[in-house]
Formats: sequence, structure tokens, C-alpha cells
Amino acid sequence: MKANELNNIHVTKHAGKIALVTGGSSGIGLALAKRLAREGAAVVISGRRQNELDAAVDEIGHGATAIRGDIAVQSDLDTIFTKIGELHGRLDLLFANAGGGEFAPLADITESQLDKYFDINVKGTLFTVQKALPLMASGSSIVVTGSIASNKGTPAFGVYAATKAALRSFVRTWASDLKGSGIRVNIIAPGVIVTPAYKSELGMSDADIEQYLAQVAIQTPLGRDGTADEIAKAMSFLASDDASYITGVELVVDGGMTQI
Repeated sequence: MKANELNNIHVTKHAGKIALVTGGSSGIGLALAKRLAREGAAVVISGRRQNELDAAVDEIGHGATAIRGDIAVQSDLDTIFTKIGELHGRLDLLFANAGGGEFAPLADITESQLDKYFDINVKGTLFTVQKALPLMASGSSIVVTGSIASNKGTPAFGVYAATKAALRSFVRTWASDLKGSGIRVNIIAPGVIVTPAYKSELGMSDADIEQYLAQVAIQTPLGRDGTADEIAKAMSFLASDDASYITGVELVVDGGMTQI
């Protein structure tokens, strides 16, 4: 196959599709939005900080748009989907990607920390999906961002891991709930992907990250951490027609870290 034919396939993978990426202004969400835009989708991103959203839209290009909103706030979600309805009239691809976490050993977990991350990761994702459904038709696809943390006992990461385990359970149920609708729903479990959140939320220093990645290289069959675009490729696949007979699954993309 000629190079220009390969490029055409790449550009048209999601041609004509309307895609929403929550948490799309940085990290995996930004990498995903950029990939979807290159693959032909009309991309909408959402996030809490307008300045970061504006910068992300410039970086994504391809006519991408941004809607400010916090997925943990019901009225913000209503605004996001009302505006998508006004702009595009429908939604074909939903990437429920927004989330967060922080370290806290069992003895130090507080009620406010528990509430914060269950509100964002669990409640926020649930109502993101629920409120998106009226805009989605047969052939649409939902991809939820989980984590390998839900399958591991990482010290001091219990609250985050529990929220991601809840999302895995939700996806199984939603696949049943959506039976007959023609809408697929899957979850992706990224491995170690260094994003800005490692510093901003997890509070890790450059030295901390370097030391951690050295351990990851030893523990992972592929001998390294992953990139945000490697996760974006897998998410794009799950949402595409190439995955038309896949629903309810967890796709682990971790270099083999949790498989051995």
C-alpha cells in the first residue's frame, strides 16, 4: 500500500464523528484529543481550567472546541452536553477520561479525600455517561479511563484504586444496560504513563519519578513506562469500527506489567 493511501486511512479513521474527551486539556486526554483530531473527528474537550483548555485547543487544532466544566458538578455536566447538542446535534464518541487521585496510607485517609475522589472519578463518570446517552445513537461508542491500580495493591493508593475498580464494575453493568441500543462501552487500564498529574496531584519530584521509573523498567516485560499517545492509540481503537464486536471489556495497556 502506498504512503498516501496509508495517510488517508489514518486521517479518516473517525471521519465525520463527534467526539468528547473529558479531562482533555493535559496528559492522556490531550494526547487522545490530538490523535482523534488527526483521525478526522470533530473534537470537543472539557476541563475545569479555562486557560489550560484554551492552550489545549490551540495545540489540538483541526477546529477543536472546549467547554469548561467540572464533571463532579451536575450543572456543569448539563452545560457541557447542552452545548454539544447546540453545536453538533449529536455525540458519536464519548471518552470519560477526567479523574484524579493522590497518595494516602490507610491510617491517613480522610473523609474529605474519600468524598473528593469518589465524587470526581465515580459519580462524575457515572453522570457523564448518563447525560451523554440522549445525544448518542446506535453505532456510538463510550470509552472509560480506568487504571491498572484497580488490579494491584499499590501502597497508599487505596482510594484511587477503589474508584477505578468501581468504574470497571460499572462498565460491565452498562454493557448489559445498553443491550439492544447499538452503543458499545469499554474501559482502558493504562499502566505507568508519566503525566503532569504526577507532580501536580501526586506531589512527586523529578527524583521521585526517576526512581519510580527505574523500578517500573525492572518490573515490566517491555522494560519501560508508556507514553500518553500509546494509550490514546488504544482508546481510539476501542472507539473505532475496528472494535465493532467488542463491548464490556477492560483493555490493559501496561507493557505487560500486570500480566506476569
